[in-house]
Amino acid sequence: MYRVLLIEDDPMVQEVNRQMIEQVDGFTVIGLARNGEEGLHLIHELRPDLAMIDIYMPQLDGLETLKQIRARGHEVDIIAITAASDIETVRRVLQNGAFDYIVKPFKFERLKQALENYRTFRRSLAEKESLTQVELDALRRATEQPAGPSSELPKGLNEVTLEKVIAYLRQHRFPVSAEEVAEGVGIARVTARRYLEYLEKTGKVVLDVQYGGVGRPVNRYHLKAT
Repeated sequence: MYRVLLIEDDPMVQEVNRQMIEQVDGFTVIGLARNGEEGLHLIHELRPDLAMIDIYMPQLDGLETLKQIRARGHEVDIIAITAASDIETVRRVLQNGAFDYIVKPFKFERLKQALENYRTFRRSLAEKESLTQVELDALRRATEQPAGPSSELPKGLNEVTLEKVIAYLRQHRFPVSAEEVAEGVGIARVTARRYLEYLEKTGKVVLDVQYGGVGRPVNRYHLKAT
């Protein structure tokens, strides 16, 4: 369960955001702050995993709060939820390490997308002590996906592994077999075949059946040219 701190000066917005956050599996709101100063105090006291921060707040605005969080060495992750949409504010918030930036007003699906991307990111980092470039690229692409694709995948498939398969295919100019994909991505051959068949079915991958002199033909796959 990821522990969330809400830093928002409007009590009504605060309550609406709290309810939406807790509708997303794996997230719970552990504290509410009405301004940046309260937020800094609660971050130190509660040690949340994630802080959702407004920008326009009294006493200490969201940008200055974010700077203070980084200056004090707090490891909490940040998602900005704000009406501030000017380029300079967006740039400065992202420069200070915000995981995502949501502009008010927003729909529940956008908040859900941000939280699911965050959950994918945290779980992937927890699985290994280091990442290959292929895994890192796949993870970044997965967390940038709009809401929805994960729920549309067949049962047993997940977005992160799918992105790893796509990243592996992207690295090869010539068609590769399910066995090669399995070895390159680090999954079972039967699992690799399921992902490749799904990609073929959705039109993202082309099947190339290669016949040798002896034995059964080998199915090889390559990304469809765009």
